[in-house]
Amino acid sequence: MSEIVSADQILDTRGVRRDLGAFVVGAAFDRTGFACAFALGDGTVRIAPPGDGEWASVAAHDGAALSLAAGAVGRAWVSGGDDGRFMAIAADGTATEITAFGMKWVEKVASHADAKAGRLACAVGKLVHVFDAGGKKLKTLEHPSSVTGLVFDAKGKRIAASHYNGASVWFVASSSDTPRKLEWKGSHTGIAISPDGDCIVTAMQENALHGWRLSDSQHMRMTGYPSKTDALGFTKNGKWLASSGADCVVLWPFFGGGPMGKPPTELAGGDGVTCTFVACHPQHDAVAAGFADGLVVMADINSARILPVMGPGRGSVSALAWSPDGTHLAVGTETGFAAVVDFSKR
Repeated sequence: MSEIVSADQILDTRGVRRDLGAFVVGAAFDRTGFACAFALGDGTVRIAPPGDGEWASVAAHDGAALSLAAGAVGRAWVSGGDDGRFMAIAADGTATEITAFGMKWVEKVASHADAKAGRLACAVGKLVHVFDAGGKKLKTLEHPSSVTGLVFDAKGKRIAASHYNGASVWFVASSSDTPRKLEWKGSHTGIAISPDGDCIVTAMQENALHGWRLSDSQHMRMTGYPSKTDALGFTKNGKWLASSGADCVVLWPFFGGGPMGKPPTELAGGDGVTCTFVACHPQHDAVAAGFADGLVVMADINSARILPVMGPGRGSVSALAWSPDGTHLAVGTETGFAAVVDFSKR
């Protein structure tokens, strides 16, 4: 795959690129799709406006940024860092501290947009702190061990966290704050929720995925990965779960009784280079995938067609993010290369 001719054609003709000089920890578009932010290992957050304008540099953290997500409303983001700060960042470059946790790292952040009540959340050790859209703290949820993954469901009514020996699912507005405990022995390192809210899937340290179907408490075991899965997510309609961790994009079918008893579909493989990141398109059955050699492709799941977006040679891909309408893709690598590619019709 890394020998594809003109693999940079789309990047060259439709992309805006920058060398940011530090490991790209995460990328996210704001809720409106106006701008994209990149969180870096040097503690800054870089904001890419539309077009080829100047990228703002925001000194968000005194240390490394560890996590990034869109804000709950408008043109904003939230970030967490190893300086113990949970930050709100506006598109104009204004950074505001939501709260600080001293020497404890803010390793995971999440958000949900809702017309009535958006939510923000961050994970600090065993605790998940939940805030309203304006940064007012609502509650703290305690887990049996350090939280390794954090996600709201599609409606924002529940928040799920992965941790050692399983996951916990909480109703955000509940007064009792008693989670539904999903148990499976081992180290769980990331989490995803299906669009219909019925399936929870975690990545595991042992190169496997584990899932629970909430409606009937069915366990789902997905194995065979040669390396750890660092990125996973469902397609918009929930039919497929895309994941990294192999020398291709691994897609598990969540329809027709799957994934149990059904083999995964494998796309964009063939040269032995590990897929390091995936991001499902927000509108279509397609997934963007980044590889350890820097290659980025977009795969159409139904036709199995592969479109090269960026050729190899710029460092292992560490971040991918789609704009809400699916017209723009953000790419970041471990060497500090970042780009925003425009897929809109011209």
